[in-house]
Amino acid sequence: MGIFSTIKNAIFGTGDKEESGAGAEAPAAESAAPAPISEVDVAARLSAMPGADNLNWRTSIVDLFKLVGLDPSYDNRKELAHELGNTDYSGTAEDNIWLHKATMQEIAKNGGNVPAEMLD
Repeated sequence: MGIFSTIKNAIFGTGDKEESGAGAEAPAAESAAPAPISEVDVAARLSAMPGADNLNWRTSIVDLFKLVGLDPSYDNRKELAHELGNTDYSGTAEDNIWLHKATMQEIAKNGGNVPAEMLD
């Protein structure tokens, strides 16, 4: 599994969309019938994670990594950048801003409802 998949699973959950309700475990905060993935409020999910109020995850890729339990090392950020199409990632502030926006855009493409200010 790649870095992006880990971030996506932290936000959307790891349950298989094909699973039926029989025998499937739903997180305590969700109903037995999960909402369609297109209704996932990304900001609300991330805001509800432990430690979110102490991190600048809305604009910082490093803090987003920390929030979802990933090591924010240069190598991991570079791997994510490569997954998202930037093979020239060097870890500059501009690269990190691009990486955060690209990550949020990809989350939106995968069914997340991402606030506009996190997309452009």
